[in-house]
Amino acid sequence: MSELILGPAGTPGTELTVETGAGAHVRRSVLPGGIRVLTEAMPGQHSASIGAWLGVGSRDESDGHHGSTHFLEHLLFKGTPTRSAMAIASAFDAVGGEANAATGKEHTCYYARVLDADLPMATDVILDMVTSSLLDAEEFESERGVILEEIAMNEDDPTDVAHERFAAAVFGDHPLGRPIGGTPATIEAVPRDAVLDHYRRTYNPSELVITAAGGVDHDVLCDQVLAAVEAGGWPMPDAAGPAQRRHPGDVTSMPTRGSAVTVSRPTEQANVLLGGLGLVAGDDRRFGLTVLNAILGGSMSSRLFQEVRERRGLAYSVYSFSSGYADAGLFGLYAGCAPGKVADVVEILIEQLELLASEPADAEELQRGIGQVCGGLVLGLEDSSSRMSRLGRAELTLGEFSTVEENLERIQAVTAEDVRALAAELASQPRHLVVVGPYEDDVAARLLPNLT
Repeated sequence: MSELILGPAGTPGTELTVETGAGAHVRRSVLPGGIRVLTEAMPGQHSASIGAWLGVGSRDESDGHHGSTHFLEHLLFKGTPTRSAMAIASAFDAVGGEANAATGKEHTCYYARVLDADLPMATDVILDMVTSSLLDAEEFESERGVILEEIAMNEDDPTDVAHERFAAAVFGDHPLGRPIGGTPATIEAVPRDAVLDHYRRTYNPSELVITAAGGVDHDVLCDQVLAAVEAGGWPMPDAAGPAQRRHPGDVTSMPTRGSAVTVSRPTEQANVLLGGLGLVAGDDRRFGLTVLNAILGGSMSSRLFQEVRERRGLAYSVYSFSSGYADAGLFGLYAGCAPGKVADVVEILIEQLELLASEPADAEELQRGIGQVCGGLVLGLEDSSSRMSRLGRAELTLGEFSTVEENLERIQAVTAEDVRALAAELASQPRHLVVVGPYEDDVAARLLPNLT
């Protein structure tokens, strides 16, 4: 294992270098103020991707601030003392670059992909946004309307509705169960002062992680980051270290019993989600979980695809999925089917999960699953954006960096019994069923006795 951790999270001036093959290498530095900079130099690349990460997400919002993290994601593109919203957009358009942002339950990232020669510009613009956003009152009210439209758009997508309700069912009153973007009620109610308070409290040097990959010079980038943050006016005491990585929180508020949720929508299909609690992000069995997903519902040769779609013709889209956080995770099975076929589909979803839990996969199926995961891992890291994101996850979520070769070894070491035992654990969790479709009755509740 190539560890990124130096002490609890590193101290200013500490460095780490890891060779990643083919001349590429990862470096990590801790700058004054506790800013962490991680780069992966990729020889021959003429593009570069950069991300400015904050270890704060929707789960970190207090009462009266729900939706603030996602609100900030929008507002930071609306201007600084030195750049208008148009100037920010034009800076990237003028060089054929891309810039965007993403809010998660445990982090926020502002990122860009540009030619390597334009990386200094991208660094300057993104850090200007992060450190110096105006959060203008007029722009705030305008963007409130935009976010309400975004939520309305998501509510019009039955698949999005199903996934939101599924997370709420699995995590219950825990902050992980809240929608990342907030609800219409919370967005309409949140005042600018609350969002401004959230910004000032959570956006600071000790929380900032800069990751970049591609045609990047680590030392040059560190100088540019330091200059940009200082220009933004953030105080950066030399002795300050990075914020501690997220510690698991209290999970006693999570449901201990299964649930059934029916959401009535005038759709042509029913959207079905079945599952429950999964693995935390740092669980060593996460490699086995990727193989389990490949076997169960991750490809055209997977059990769910073959049984639900190919043999029975019950669905066009069917798959398994998982996500992990610091103190909890979720695992689920999804299918979109005709409203009258939901009972048949749910029965097959349960049957296939329990079959994998009771009998190890044969050697051919196991190797096919391992091969799919290994191939997907390598192909997914062919571009600089993926490698930039991997550095952010390593620093903020896992606290360790593994080379591709180390990860491939871990995946290839997964056994059929590992997969079976993990499937058995997942199958034993309280089950939650969410059905979104054109129903007048509570179809999910009718099926609940079959889930217990």
